[in-house]
Amino acid sequence: MGLICLFVYDNIKVKTYESNLFYMDTYIYVKLYSNDSKKAKEALKDIEKIYKEYHELTDRYNEYSNITNLYTINNNIIKDEYLKIDEKLYNLIKYAITLYDKSNKLIDISMGNVIDIWRGYKSSGMGIPTYEELDYVNYNNINEIILKDDNSIKNNNLNIDLGCISKGYTTQKVKEYLDKTGIKSYIVNAGGNVIVGKKYQKDLYKVGLENPNNSSDIYKIINLENKAIVTSGGYERYYEYNNIKYNHIIDPTTLFPANYMKSVTVITDDSSYADFLSTYLFLLPIDEGKKIVENMTDVEAIWYLNDDTYVTSKGFNIYE
Repeated sequence: MGLICLFVYDNIKVKTYESNLFYMDTYIYVKLYSNDSKKAKEALKDIEKIYKEYHELTDRYNEYSNITNLYTINNNIIKDEYLKIDEKLYNLIKYAITLYDKSNKLIDISMGNVIDIWRGYKSSGMGIPTYEELDYVNYNNINEIILKDDNSIKNNNLNIDLGCISKGYTTQKVKEYLDKTGIKSYIVNAGGNVIVGKKYQKDLYKVGLENPNNSSDIYKIINLENKAIVTSGGYERYYEYNNIKYNHIIDPTTLFPANYMKSVTVITDDSSYADFLSTYLFLLPIDEGKKIVENMTDVEAIWYLNDDTYVTSKGFNIYE
């Protein structure tokens, strides 16, 4: 996911409460505006608990003694056995499965084996995999992930990866928590997954979109209130071989990284949906993506192209 920079102007006297976290391989910045010191401090602690919990639940490389997490599911060696899992993880997997058909089979959480092959090549720096090598491990079939209503799952030898949705989903849970708590004005930036609450002064929150070629440069500033904004891009998490950059967002139809653009940013109400949609659009030619967005309500997007220009959906100017 791409980084989104936030510009916040504290021109009025308001108490602010901040924390910096690191979960899901992501730096997370939280800023709350509140006149209730006790409530705000408790909220910061609870927000960290939310990110920590989902970090552990969705971690497929480590097991934890106190939970049945994604690592446990992927390494359950008893074929055809249903495994009881945490309700929160169950609901996340259930939601992620629905995105498969919504994305014309491009958002596929059963591609963990392919992702791991690319991860291994990136770590070694020794070239890139062949299609045949990737295809050999790509025995994915999302229909083999079977859920029962009692929060149990049967996973027939698949390697589930929730990286395409977990940060946005968790950030949406943080938003729901804050709304329930009554803290209305806030900023949360989880590595390019951003939510902002009600404006705390007359001006809206100003969000700067990072230039994919230069992390210190902002190519667009937009104005938001009560929205989620998520960027997917290949310019931060990638490796280079023979002067070609290979990013981390894998196209299931080619088993290679998508390369239609440098980044795409989505603005909508729900962080879970924005995270899904930004990844989906990154996997599509820009013209196809624009048609999809323009047939939606309350969704706008901006694409940063490979030629260093950008295009927007028709209604995007309301945020400029």
